[in-house]
Amino acid sequence: MKRAVLVVCDGLRADMVTPELTPNLARLAGRSRVFASHRGVFPSTTRTTSASIATGCLPGRHGLEGNCVALDEGDGLFAISAGRPDFRDRLRTATGRTLLVPTLAERLREHGGAVIFSNVSAGAAHFQDPDGYGVVCHRQGSFGPGLERLPGDQRLDVTHDAAGDTAMTGRFCDDALGRRPALAVLWQCEPDHTQHARPLGSPEHLDALAAADANAATVARAVAGLEAQGDDVLLLVASDHGHETVDGIVPLETLLIDAGLKDGDGSSDVVVASNGMSAAIYLSDAARTRGGAIVRFLKRQDWIGEVFAGPALAEVGHRTDTPLAIALTTRKSDAANAHGVPGLSHAIADPLSDETHMGCGQHGGLGPYEQHPFLFIGGGGFAAGTRTDSPSSAVDIAPTVLRHLGLPFDGMDGAPLSRD
Repeated sequence: MKRAVLVVCDGLRADMVTPELTPNLARLAGRSRVFASHRGVFPSTTRTTSASIATGCLPGRHGLEGNCVALDEGDGLFAISAGRPDFRDRLRTATGRTLLVPTLAERLREHGGAVIFSNVSAGAAHFQDPDGYGVVCHRQGSFGPGLERLPGDQRLDVTHDAAGDTAMTGRFCDDALGRRPALAVLWQCEPDHTQHARPLGSPEHLDALAAADANAATVARAVAGLEAQGDDVLLLVASDHGHETVDGIVPLETLLIDAGLKDGDGSSDVVVASNGMSAAIYLSDAARTRGGAIVRFLKRQDWIGEVFAGPALAEVGHRTDTPLAIALTTRKSDAANAHGVPGLSHAIADPLSDETHMGCGQHGGLGPYEQHPFLFIGGGGFAAGTRTDSPSSAVDIAPTVLRHLGLPFDGMDGAPLSRD
């Protein structure tokens, strides 16, 4: 039987996949095809990338615009975290839908099914399969087909840390791989979880890398067991984004209020949705005329990187006909942090999250390290021990899986990746 297994080490930037830091991943890369120019989507956030991996589409196509988005739930636009356990239901109530395009779980419901084990935020986990076509196991809500809650012994009861990832990996190998679905996904929270709270390169960070590395090796051994039983397994090991170090935090909402471009704290006319090292600015219908002034204001700031508005939003994969009117990134530096890890950037203050700390890791923008996750693929006809510099992206994962399974991959922004 043809099967696909995807392992995600959240937040692990490609330059940290080395024999010294991640020996198991380095050995696995040597037996796989390495995609050396792999990139994420924008914003380079887990929830958005999860939906892009699940659908093979950019954010403008699948509709989940960031880790934080603005929704109108009847009282105007307000920012809301897409990571909340109730976000999926709130999005459906506010808009009448979840994602705008089918997920792998939906495409595979009659073709062997999908099982997802995830230890990241609930939103990132649930948007692998937001409408309940397969099985999603997460510590804040585990669901089977039809979004039926799984009974107690089938729920994922783990901690949100490296130990929880390790426990989840054991369950994944016994349960998810034991069911032998067409697609099995393991999404670890590490090293991302630790990187948000500790400096890149610190001892705590290196421990988190080692744990994620060991868990990937555990899955690889289980996959080898499936292959020994005759299964044709496509093994994809990847990250969703990288991290850079926070060297400043910008109170963007306050700056817009002080400049007379936003009515007041928490007002629904101009809404800032922080995505770490980038932000989206949503405008109400009444405030659309302020867009030009806001863009000019942003371009005068010394911390700004790039500003995308109007037709330019399409350049970074977003629609141009929604309340999301402006996207911005912060300025990047290749300087190193205290542990010698390069990549510094400001972050945008986010009152909905506690994941931004001076001197620690963050992501979300277009920086060279946060936009350089890793990907290598083994089995399924991919030439082992090879490397390609041809461009690849998170949106290419879903069509690559579907090609291996012999199923159509129409309607996707991505394309199947070259095997040799």
